[in-house]
Amino acid sequence: MKIQENVSLKEYTTFKIGGPARFFCIVTNEDELIEAIGFSKKNKIEFFILGGGSNLLISDAGFQGLVIKMEMKGISYKEEGDLVKVTAGAGENWDTFVEETVEKGLYGLENLSLIPGTVGAAPVQNVGAYGSEAKDTIETVHVLDVLKDEHKDLTNEECKFAYRDSMFKKNVGRYVVLSVTFVLNKKGKLNLTYKDVQEQLAFKRIKEPTLKQVREAVIEIRTRKLPDLKKYGTAGSFFKNVVVPQAKAKELLAKYPDMILHAVNEKKVKIPIAWILDHVCGFRGVKKGNVGTYQNQALVLINYGDGTATELIALAQKMVDAVYEKTGIEIEPEVEYVV
Repeated sequence: MKIQENVSLKEYTTFKIGGPARFFCIVTNEDELIEAIGFSKKNKIEFFILGGGSNLLISDAGFQGLVIKMEMKGISYKEEGDLVKVTAGAGENWDTFVEETVEKGLYGLENLSLIPGTVGAAPVQNVGAYGSEAKDTIETVHVLDVLKDEHKDLTNEECKFAYRDSMFKKNVGRYVVLSVTFVLNKKGKLNLTYKDVQEQLAFKRIKEPTLKQVREAVIEIRTRKLPDLKKYGTAGSFFKNVVVPQAKAKELLAKYPDMILHAVNEKKVKIPIAWILDHVCGFRGVKKGNVGTYQNQALVLINYGDGTATELIALAQKMVDAVYEKTGIEIEPEVEYVV
């Protein structure tokens, strides 16, 4: 393992924004990871685990500690009747992993297709899309507890998953995800609850979709909504959707009759923030200096090439303020800001 100095982080994030890391290294196994963490402790500097760099906005000043690029890989399968326990290394590319499980005919991850990033980030963020979340299939998250210097296998319950959240976000720097075990099914049931998925399948005249066809439909939807990463820097959806009480949803629906709502339970309703940003606040296709919002999706912030973290944060704050002014809803970023 080689520790480098003053490494630009722009090329390690999908936003293509960010200053230099004071120290930087790539780890491919646990011994290298322990060595890297030891370096940070010895030099009394913070460390940051970098996966695919897809949900990050790194400050223009960079990171003044050690950035550890996680590339620990490997996938194993253990069959238990119709169930299959699949363990994947934290450094595995998420969509490549999902594709492999679909090709093997395993149900559970197909709606999470084409989400950028790594397997290790999936439980931290509790990634989700089109009615599915990582927590639905995660059995165990295998971690290194940096504080106690020991391995732990955290159960689904111990991870305290919530909407785009987990206990890992509340214990930054303590746990490093090494691998994740998912429980998938050979005879699962497809999740076709989301309107976008239903409409895409109907457009293709598919009445009884296969596992692979659902993955393809999700990929087509996401490709249509997201910009070409070869042209623009982006982290995908910048803000989380909001879950509100039924009473608040009825209030907003009276004001905006075309608003899209998704029932969470009898008391709560999820509101797609993309709809509010687009139809209520008019943020689709907005450009401010070198940054803006995507022409096909107001929830997606983009870097046109020379954008800075400062510019993006300013635009994001304008969006937060506009949503609150129009709806009384406080929205939160899904993207992590690293300074």
